[in-house]
Amino acid sequence: MSVTLGIDIGTSGTKTLAIDERGTILASASAEYPCNHPRPGWSEQDPELWWDATIKTVQAVLGQGRFKAADVAGIGLSGQMHGSVFLDGAGKVIRPALLWNDQRTAVECAEIEERAGGREALVRLVANPALTGFTAPKLLWVRKHEPMAWDQVRQVLLPKDYVRYRLTGTYATEVSDASGTLMLDVAHRRWSTELLGKLDLDPALLPPCYESPEVSANVSALGASATGLIAGTPVVGGGGDQPAGAVGNGIVRAGVVSATMGTSGVVFAHTAELGFDPLGRLQRGCHAVPGAWHVMGVVLAAGGSFQWFRNELGKAEVEQAKRQGIDPYFLLTDEAATVGPGAEGLFFLPYLTGERTPHFDPHAKGAWVGITVRHSRGHLIRSVLEGATYAMRDSLELIREMGVAIQQVRVSGGGARNPLWRQIQADVYGHDVHTLQSTEGPALGVAILAQVGTGGYSTVAEACDAIIRLEEKTELDPRGQAFYDRGYAIYRQLYQDLKESFRKIGRLVEE
Repeated sequence: MSVTLGIDIGTSGTKTLAIDERGTILASASAEYPCNHPRPGWSEQDPELWWDATIKTVQAVLGQGRFKAADVAGIGLSGQMHGSVFLDGAGKVIRPALLWNDQRTAVECAEIEERAGGREALVRLVANPALTGFTAPKLLWVRKHEPMAWDQVRQVLLPKDYVRYRLTGTYATEVSDASGTLMLDVAHRRWSTELLGKLDLDPALLPPCYESPEVSANVSALGASATGLIAGTPVVGGGGDQPAGAVGNGIVRAGVVSATMGTSGVVFAHTAELGFDPLGRLQRGCHAVPGAWHVMGVVLAAGGSFQWFRNELGKAEVEQAKRQGIDPYFLLTDEAATVGPGAEGLFFLPYLTGERTPHFDPHAKGAWVGITVRHSRGHLIRSVLEGATYAMRDSLELIREMGVAIQQVRVSGGGARNPLWRQIQADVYGHDVHTLQSTEGPALGVAILAQVGTGGYSTVAEACDAIIRLEEKTELDPRGQAFYDRGYAIYRQLYQDLKESFRKIGRLVEE
């Protein structure tokens, strides 16, 4: 039996799973941890939390008795993209990691574009504009605002690559995650020494860069002692959570698009060519499939908006769900189902942590618009589901506009588990949507990459063909589609109407 592990270091928790060569999930375990927001728009995390969660989940998976540590042929790592872990010369963490949804770097993004010679020049260098979530602006921010910490920095790692370092003692990354740093020459799949030079960043700060299925390191004696794995077990490059999740969803050929409604929302498409858009309206990067690229749009708080509602306005349902042993989200969506499409004219803008696609606006704010005395909690909930889905459609429309074929839409994440939200997605997207038998996403994706990297399959596409199966189709309702087409036009205008007000609100808060 050829067992591979997939370890996904997420924003709210880490998941480890084990599969055999047929993709059967043999064991799975998760561990949660907190995220800190020391100031509005800031988001940080202690990297030690990721390592502790990795130890717990790997030990739990090994402890379930379905296989032995000696059966593990390889390990794949996935994780939240764009985060920055700053290490000193001894490999010790200097300060908390700045995460993908941290919005403090607007000034640094402008500086990067200026140093690169403008947005179009920057896009030609690294395929993307400077966005506040990306890694490079974080480096400039720390260098400017925390010079004493910066003087100690000798290595910068992405979140999953910090776990790789703790597991193997090796500094390494891979092209899909590196694409989101704004420091990779995406077209040539290597670090952009030209941009690094313009930013006065030493290339030695960055680790060697591999293809995603390629073996990058081996479990060290220390890593084995901590986790129960066998020293010498190969660890493949892995992938950023979105490219890895795309592999887990079978998005490894043109025409198949995924819409993942997690904390963030991502619309992701495989492309055989990198292409070029001078405006950089969609995020482009190396796919976890060697020799391929991807295009994706990101909604910073898609499922995260519903999570916020649950945490702040659904506490009674959380307690009720605990007593009944059910998911509180289903209690909330049951309430939303009592309300018709459009929530009687109530719109929700899901910009709780600013927004990436299509606005690139760290100042954007969440908002309910159109509230009246007729609106109940059910209307509020339904409007959150619809607003997050409208935001996802923004990315889907850009992908269509740029000539990427869309023949099938596969949905995953929290938004795929609920029939009401699946129907909203089908009608808003204007496409039937499909779910998959497995909902493990990035962890499954990197376990598949480990199967390829250790010889179980010759290509990623071959592995996905053998392992991934569709489960259920939700057909679009033509009447729902027609209604949401009209609602979407209003939704798109609301951001434009409120854009300047968002900035004024931000200045007011800062006073």
